[in-house]
Amino acid sequence: MERSLKAKELTTAIPNESKLIYDWNALSGTSEEVGLVEFNDETLRDGLQSPSACDPSIESKLQILHLMESIGINSASLGLPAASARQRNDVKRLAEEIRDESLGISPNCAARTVIADIEPIIEVGDEVGIPIEVACFIGSSPIRQYAEDWNIDLLLRHSEDAVKFAVDHGAPVMFVTEDTTRTPPETVARLYTAAIEAGARRICVCDTVGHATPPGVRSLIAFVKSVVSKTGEDVAIDWHGHEDRYLGVWNTLAALQAGASRAHGTAFGVGERCGNTAMDQLLINCRLLGWISNDLSMLSKYCKVASEAIGIPIPSNHPVVGIDAFRTGTGVHAAAVIKAQAKGDEWLADRVYSGVPASMVGRQQQIEVGPMSGASNVEYRLQALGIEPNPDRVTAVLLAAKKADHILDDKEIKAALVVS
Repeated sequence: MERSLKAKELTTAIPNESKLIYDWNALSGTSEEVGLVEFNDETLRDGLQSPSACDPSIESKLQILHLMESIGINSASLGLPAASARQRNDVKRLAEEIRDESLGISPNCAARTVIADIEPIIEVGDEVGIPIEVACFIGSSPIRQYAEDWNIDLLLRHSEDAVKFAVDHGAPVMFVTEDTTRTPPETVARLYTAAIEAGARRICVCDTVGHATPPGVRSLIAFVKSVVSKTGEDVAIDWHGHEDRYLGVWNTLAALQAGASRAHGTAFGVGERCGNTAMDQLLINCRLLGWISNDLSMLSKYCKVASEAIGIPIPSNHPVVGIDAFRTGTGVHAAAVIKAQAKGDEWLADRVYSGVPASMVGRQQQIEVGPMSGASNVEYRLQALGIEPNPDRVTAVLLAAKKADHILDDKEIKAALVVS
């Protein structure tokens, strides 16, 4: 009796977590330490450049702004106030909200390297009484120069004049080179050096058309760091990526490892063409790598509200925040989750068939019933509905599921019981 009791205790004891998941990532160097990591949210500017996006109401923008703070966003682009009167008004209202609610978000606004674009940013900052960073951008690649009939002397003149104007009017400046990932090193060096000498204290390296790969990103950031070092100034480096080759998150992680300190992204990756780096994916990966400790329990709501406001649906299989991210109707997978829950170990149940814990983002594992389901799925769903899962009921629902071509909803599950 004593021996069998001890055996039972051993089988029900919860093992050390590190014994249950062997982490090959820790051996590959992907988990290496990085410095301070900050996040700049572009949802309300670059995200709205998606051809499918609607410009949300100011009420929706304010809600999104508060949700940004709830997930630990450090700074946000409020828009491009020179674009229209509505844009200017919305930027001002968002800046007032940051001031009045003491939000932990530093505002910035986009502008071409044109005085007429920069003036409204300075005016709004003065009216609201808080500094608004001027993110002045200019195309830098040879292909852009050729298309526009530009030359390096024109780029330097516009960059120096724009940065100096903003700095002289008391505005902090982030100097942004578009298409940096397709620009020769000598052009990159000359533009950044000129901007820094004119007073920019933050520069942004951009993969505007999603051209880069992680090795290229690491080489580029290393080069930019050497350029900054030669100026002798304390200048931060941002990274801004796009998803044209579906490498946005991977490239951004590479940039942070290489020495960039602030990463740009948008809610569920909304943006021009194929979109920007998905902020939700970036945050969850940085959290899992141990680079940040942000509370991400509101991450799904942040994406959901942005999706509804912008009018672009989140794909059902979008990692972490898609409706199917923690949902299974497969018998074998569901059985493993159910058995883990039966052990009374939520940590186990949340990881046995999930590389991302649902609880980390305020969600739960979901067991559904469909054509690929087993009896355990049905038993689980019936219990969730408050129905005793006796053998006849389980058989009736399972038979209906096997005949279906989709996941059964609660109404269909109950209907199967009536038919039986």
